[in-house]
Amino acid sequence: MPTLEAVRLPPAAPAAPPGGGRPRVRASALAALVTVVTVCAADALARTFPFGRHTRGVNDLGNQFVPFHAHLWDLLHGRAHGGALVNWQSGYGTSFLPDIGTYLGSPFALLVGVFPRDRIDLAVYVITVLKMAAAAVAMTVLLLALRPGVGRRWVAGVLGAAYALCGWSVIEATYNTMWLDGLIAFPLLCLVGEWARTRTRPLAGPVVVALAWTANFYTAYMATIGAALVLLLRLFLEEPPEGTGARVRARVGALARAGWTTALGIGLSAPLLFTVFLGTKHAYPGWSKEFGPVPWSDFLARWLPATYSFSSPALFLGTGALLLAGALAFHRAVPDRERYAWTGLALLVALSFQWKPTHLAWHAFQTPNGSPYRQTFVLSGILVIAAWICVADGLPDRRALLGGGGVLGVIGAGAAFSDLVSPWSYPLYAGGLAAVLGALVIARRVRGRRAFALAAVVLLAGAQTAQAAVTVAYGDRERLHRLDSYPAWGAAHDAREEAVSGADGWPAYRTDPGRRRLTGNDPLLVGGEGASYYSSLTPDVLTRTMTALGGGWTSRGRSLQSLDNPVTDAVFAVGARVRAEKSGAVTVTRAPVPPLVTVRGGGRSPQYGSSPFRNQELLLGARVYTLPRTVAEGCAAGQEAFLWAPEYTGWARLGTSGRWVEFRGGAPKRRAALAPLGVSAGPSSRVELRPAYKKAQLGCLDRGALTAAVERLRTTGASEVEVTGSGVRAVLPAGAAGTAVFAMPRIAGWRCAVNGAAAEPAGSYLGLVSVELRGGSPSTASCRFRPPGLTAGTAAGAAGLAGLFGTGVWAAVRKRRAGTPVRP
Repeated sequence: MPTLEAVRLPPAAPAAPPGGGRPRVRASALAALVTVVTVCAADALARTFPFGRHTRGVNDLGNQFVPFHAHLWDLLHGRAHGGALVNWQSGYGTSFLPDIGTYLGSPFALLVGVFPRDRIDLAVYVITVLKMAAAAVAMTVLLLALRPGVGRRWVAGVLGAAYALCGWSVIEATYNTMWLDGLIAFPLLCLVGEWARTRTRPLAGPVVVALAWTANFYTAYMATIGAALVLLLRLFLEEPPEGTGARVRARVGALARAGWTTALGIGLSAPLLFTVFLGTKHAYPGWSKEFGPVPWSDFLARWLPATYSFSSPALFLGTGALLLAGALAFHRAVPDRERYAWTGLALLVALSFQWKPTHLAWHAFQTPNGSPYRQTFVLSGILVIAAWICVADGLPDRRALLGGGGVLGVIGAGAAFSDLVSPWSYPLYAGGLAAVLGALVIARRVRGRRAFALAAVVLLAGAQTAQAAVTVAYGDRERLHRLDSYPAWGAAHDAREEAVSGADGWPAYRTDPGRRRLTGNDPLLVGGEGASYYSSLTPDVLTRTMTALGGGWTSRGRSLQSLDNPVTDAVFAVGARVRAEKSGAVTVTRAPVPPLVTVRGGGRSPQYGSSPFRNQELLLGARVYTLPRTVAEGCAAGQEAFLWAPEYTGWARLGTSGRWVEFRGGAPKRRAALAPLGVSAGPSSRVELRPAYKKAQLGCLDRGALTAAVERLRTTGASEVEVTGSGVRAVLPAGAAGTAVFAMPRIAGWRCAVNGAAAEPAGSYLGLVSVELRGGSPSTASCRFRPPGLTAGTAAGAAGLAGLFGTGVWAAVRKRRAGTPVRP
């Protein structure tokens, strides 16, 4: 029986012989080609955009990522209302830098700027496919850095594609575009670990880490854990210098270099990271869920092609990679210590998915909202590395293949007890296994014969492509049936955008794109400045303020809806409102409104109560509603009826001829917005509810009283308002006294000043930004915004930059002392 021997790892990658770089380029190109062809062919098979009539915009892809990329397009072309610090279009003014860090930090996101704006869905699709291709190339480069694999580099290309086409990528991350940056980050961070181990590229390492953490900090965190595990294993396998002390020093030195590199990289990304972190602290609390491991039968089923489940790990990798990874432990040509170490690491990572403490560690110690296995791509990467170790120095023999086949047999047998297996799963599983075995048999006969090599490549790549393509197409269809979906840009978007741009009057007044939504972020998608806003960072103060005023929301308070109400339109300076009907007709309603900055009487700040009608009056500063004791009493003739029933799911109308209005309540997921029912004709205009509901409240608006209140605010409000991408400046009327109230939520980061005095943290007037007008004759009131964490993050970034410079100087000095020429 072979002994457990140490594996001597090279201190640095050997220089490539003349022309030696070409096979690596060809392997990388093969990986990218297989990935792109597979994804596009699968989407065409499923008739999904851009190859068919079915939309890709499911769940957060259509609801968040496409609108955010549309806003990035506006920023790049100078059309956005706001800048990198303040987004004036969503939520009546929100912090945008944390959203950039969460959704738009990837360098790939900048590609939206080269597409026409009405092709934003295509731009996001192209970015998605390019990210997958980049992940395939990055993994291929890593594999060839770990083992040159001379004569078998085409296998590295296919394995790189298998990684990019893993189940997590094509099922989960394909509609969570920013997660794909983690797919790219894992192999790159493993390369950074190799550089730290071999004392090479001390400046490139921190830059790569910074790019990974800036692109998407969430998946970069998981990728960093995975890369650390790979580095620890590599150090364990390395045969260090003789002597216990030398061994310890060598390994500790490598870990110290890796830690320093990681710290520098994270420091460089701190200006964005700190704002995102503190943005989550100020966000409305999301869904809290207790972790529970999935049944082992479901866990095993997800290794098979063509399976789908929202709450289990998408482990599909392709039969080829899975067979080779399983065969590694039985491949006697690979040193025992190495094959057992890689196999053990893969098993431990897989088991960590099912244990709560390690599950929490993978997810920054908080069970995520939605899919609970977001770290799955790390396991896919480790298995692909194991597969490459199995084949790089010699093809597996019959014993190893039988062992790998046995592993696949255990997976297939265990999956038989799961309901997640589809009719396609086992035929694809078996067919892929046969194709891979055929490719390996042919590969043994290559020996310089190009025809055999080509046949092996076609079989192995074909098996991966077929299995992944069906898995992608199956996932496309299943998502459409199980998740909410949003249409790609079309005639409805054109009509809404044209109406909004035609009515635009910012900053004199806001234009709300409408209550009937295309997405949860319509102001970002079609323009305007409204209440609608959906983000993981939706501010707590915004949700609570809009809830007190009768606003509705979904996604447990993080997706705010437009509130179609003339009183809230007045206090938030919404002077134009777009209304879209089911028929497709789009109209614009205009009304005189106060400016963005108004002046209220001084004294104690009021507090919201339980009635949204009275809360609106508090914010307006006038009594404009009559509140009947019951819905059955109705409103007086000429008054406008508004119904508040936040927990009601059903329909309501005013009188027998009124239009039916839908309410969709249901805490804690949804809250129905206060809604207009029409103008009352008197006692005959009673509210009808289907089904019946006793907890609704009716408010009867006196339009004349509202007009008078608006006129008072216009008279006493700012005579001039200037808005920038980071603040507001208002010129106040002579003799203004009391409290200047800005029509924007009092999110953390606002500081205000009067007459150019020193800025102080803004006050809060019923959830809006305010500043006291104390002493003298104030002429101007101004507020500037700096997101929490930006100052500290900038300081940390400067420290990281200084550390990077110091590292460069140290490396140059060390090379001179060693007599090594310093390369630029």
